[in-house]
Amino acid sequence: MSLHWVRAFCLSLPYAAEDVKWEKDLAFCIGAKMFAVMSLEPGAAVLGFKCSPTAFAELVERPGVIPAPYLARAHWVALEHAEALPRRELEPLLGAAYQHVRAKLPKRVQAEFLQTKPCQSTYLGERCM
Repeated sequence: MSLHWVRAFCLSLPYAAEDVKWEKDLAFCIGAKMFAVMSLEPGAAVLGFKCSPTAFAELVERPGVIPAPYLARAHWVALEHAEALPRRELEPLLGAAYQHVRAKLPKRVQAEFLQTKPCQSTYLGERCM
């Protein structure tokens, strides 16, 4: 897993955007709500993402996967190192994280998505013309 692959995958999802949070993390968002966060500096975790309660329970049993600090109560997990999950497993998990967050967005925000076409913006709140 590399920053470039995670970034490319997350930004390929419709209406996804990125933003730097806490001066050292790259957050991937939909409708200004985070679905994944990747560390830009060495630390306790390299990647965190939202998951279902069932997936959360299963994933934290695996070596290298921990409850995400500060976000575990919202069913976020964190990978302690890049090899904790193979890419073939990580891709559907990131897609599911995106879907979980998008489904919880206010109906007004979801309706706005239907009225605009997806763009490849990297700035939160920027719209396509």
